[in-house]
Amino acid sequence: MDVRKFLDIMSVAEQLKNNTRHSWTSSNRHESVAEHSWRLSLMAYLVKDEFPDADINKVILMCICHDLGEAFTGDIPAFNKTKSDEIKENREIHQWINNLPEPYKGELTELFREMNELKTLESRIFKALDKMEALIQHNEADISSWLPLEYELNLTYGEKEVEFSEYMKDLRAAINEDTINKIKSSKTQ
Repeated sequence: MDVRKFLDIMSVAEQLKNNTRHSWTSSNRHESVAEHSWRLSLMAYLVKDEFPDADINKVILMCICHDLGEAFTGDIPAFNKTKSDEIKENREIHQWINNLPEPYKGELTELFREMNELKTLESRIFKALDKMEALIQHNEADISSWLPLEYELNLTYGEKEVEFSEYMKDLRAAINEDTINKIKSSKTQ
């Protein structure tokens, strides 16, 4: 790859360090999109034994790349994101991908298609972990950073995405337990 093109790509990726998410960290600051993607990638690596038939390297790549569109649009919390927002983000990322050299253009086009269709084991693992990472982060943040709607949302978010796997359902149940305990402990303080 031409070094200038490489540096241009790094400049876009750097925006994910600058763009913050709705989520807060345990140290009471907004989480960046890059931090979310990094931990999501680690999560994918750590579940590889649970999914021996999956191409975990592909899942990790999905985790790394899934929010690249937010370099252009910023993060919009799931509970505020509209169909129009999704269309705009998809348009932005596909315009950017179309300017990449091969083989990256073809590979990333196919990767985003697969993630959007959610038909493969890899895409379902990625999507379930993406939802679970957000919930884990919410549980790690101080409850004062939660919006009122998140008390219920944290108990329902990602339910559909974990249904394909007993392991993912167990993970979701453990996260729910942590959410319930966090809410209970906040009421006794």
